Amino acid sequence: MKSFAISGSPRENVGKRDAKELRYQGLVPAVLYGGPTQTHFSVSAADLRNVVYTPVVHFIDITVDGVTSQAIIKDMQFHPLTEQLIHIDFLLLDKKKPITIEIPVKLTGTSPGVKVGGKLVQKLRKLRVKALPKDHLDNIEVSISELEVGKSVKVSEISLPNLAITNAQEDTIVSVTTSRALRQAEQEAGKGK
Repeated sequence: MKSFAISGSPRENVGKRDAKELRYQGLVPAVLYGGPTQTHFSVSAADLRNVVYTPVVHFIDITVDGVTSQAIIKDMQFHPLTEQLIHIDFLLLDKKKPITIEIPVKLTGTSPGVKVGGKLVQKLRKLRVKALPKDHLDNIEVSISELEVGKSVKVSEISLPNLAITNAQEDTIVSVTTSRALRQAEQEAGKGK
């Protein structure tokens, strides 16, 4: 799992006026939960860009007042019109406690069903995974090299050591369906007989 470092400044005042002033200065109000006390701090919006606007999940090393804590993003709030990040919550990681996070699915291989004109349909782009922080992965590879037209890969077919996928077992991750062109070709082939 990739780790990313940011540093923040402690917040003296915790209120709407203070938060508005921070945003005006290009900072984002933030809270770190999960420790003995909540830590209120602010962080540069530019520093957060690489961890917020990416499909990759990051463990984040947050340094506030000389103390570094490892965390993950718990929640984010965006302005409804400008879509600018206006608040972010982090959850402190405990090496001994499992956490549930969404990990991106990475398709590997080439589907024989697609080669003959089928259409690849990816229904799940991320899987919810529960594991200890040390066991989490950057992505979950799902092979499509056996996928023929009409076949799919379900959550129940994926097993990873030390990881528990919490999505419904019958959920489809990816499938190959009959494309319109393939259906049309099959109908025309049927008429020719």
